[in-house]
Amino acid sequence: MGCGSCGTGKPGGCKSNGGCSSGACNRLNVHDWLRDLPIDDIDSQCKVVEVSFKQGSRKDFFLNTTLQQFEKGDYVTVEGVNGFDVGEVSLTGELVRLQLKKRGMDEFNPDMKKILRPSADRDIETFKISKSREADILARSRTHASNLKLAMKLSEIEMQADGKKATFFYTADDRIDFRELIRIFAGEFKVKVEMRQIGIRQEAAKLGGIGSCGRELCCSTWLHDFKSVNTTAARYQNLSINQTKLSGQCGRLKCCLNFELDTYLDALQGFPDYADTLQTAMGQAFLIKKDIFKNLMWYTLPNNTKHYPLTIDRVVEIKKLNQQGVIVDELQAVEVTSGKPKEVEPSFVDVVGQISLKSLEKNDRRRRDQQRGPGNGNYNNGPRNNNGPRPNNGPNNGPSNRPPQNQRNNNGPRPNNGPNNGPRNNNGPRNNNGPRPNNGPSNNRPPQGDNNGPSQS
Repeated sequence: MGCGSCGTGKPGGCKSNGGCSSGACNRLNVHDWLRDLPIDDIDSQCKVVEVSFKQGSRKDFFLNTTLQQFEKGDYVTVEGVNGFDVGEVSLTGELVRLQLKKRGMDEFNPDMKKILRPSADRDIETFKISKSREADILARSRTHASNLKLAMKLSEIEMQADGKKATFFYTADDRIDFRELIRIFAGEFKVKVEMRQIGIRQEAAKLGGIGSCGRELCCSTWLHDFKSVNTTAARYQNLSINQTKLSGQCGRLKCCLNFELDTYLDALQGFPDYADTLQTAMGQAFLIKKDIFKNLMWYTLPNNTKHYPLTIDRVVEIKKLNQQGVIVDELQAVEVTSGKPKEVEPSFVDVVGQISLKSLEKNDRRRRDQQRGPGNGNYNNGPRNNNGPRPNNGPNNGPSNRPPQNQRNNNGPRPNNGPNNGPRNNNGPRNNNGPRPNNGPSNNRPPQGDNNGPSQS
């Protein structure tokens, strides 16, 4: 059956994006690693099936009296209280025997409830209608409990599939007289009422959530046997006795303190006993903490805030010398380096000057030359023959292709007649008979290309 049957269309639980057959929508799920084991004798096969209700919130065992083999995720109709109930098959085969042995139940108990049939469409429809009433009944039941001023907390309601029975799970510190409350529930909801008290840890398991480790709560996923946890486990692990840090979402000490206790106890066997103080020449050293997995013991000296990490061998050596009446001069602390690699700062590469801009500069130069116009360019394609030196008549806006001075024929000095706005074409030598007066700038003179003969002054 796909995950679309849960109503949301998406996998719930651990968000593993798998189907219901992978347990993604089931709490307290057990992987059947003996599923593909071949069976030699069918008669010796376990006939008991584990069925989960309310998405793994509650599990029970039922005897399979039908001739049909059920797979994980199949809906089955089982015996209920004065009716029937619908559950989901969570485990079959040989692993069921291990679960029965773990919980102290007899496989061949005649009083064990039975599986009636595979769930039909009518059964599943009735089951969905009954489950849709749970949220409304829970809200109204809390209102009635508050009106009666009962010191109890209703955490969950489980309706039977046929709608004839409702189980109310609650938590309370003391005994509660809820006889009046039961009469109100039975008269308003028209169901058989069962009140079941659970602990704080069981309530957290039913509600679920995310722990401080970032994973789903252990009680919601796999843990069903709750053992007492005390602060002794935290002291063995060298944890600070901080109630807020050591408490889980249920308000009690975290169950994981018991999980890691055996590992810490094995590691502590190599540490020496009665090594709380050491005698040195600088004073008496006091033990402040133990680094269990690094095999280091940290000491402090009087009038000194520095911490000295010592190896176990060094502590044993100093302890033996102190027993002989010898006081050591120094502790010989070891250098402790963090296991984290040193972070290397990223180096930035200076790419300025590595990219050539010659092509861009060439395009810009060509664009500027085009914007100047034809009057600002260089149109002297040949040598000029000047009969005398030529003064500076104005600015020259373009490059000049004039020949060197030793190749020009200058017959005499030439006065400044004004600015020269363009190139001149000299087709022959000019005969200057004398100096010419400066009459001002000549703007109406014909171009030099029209002067085919000598100029008469």
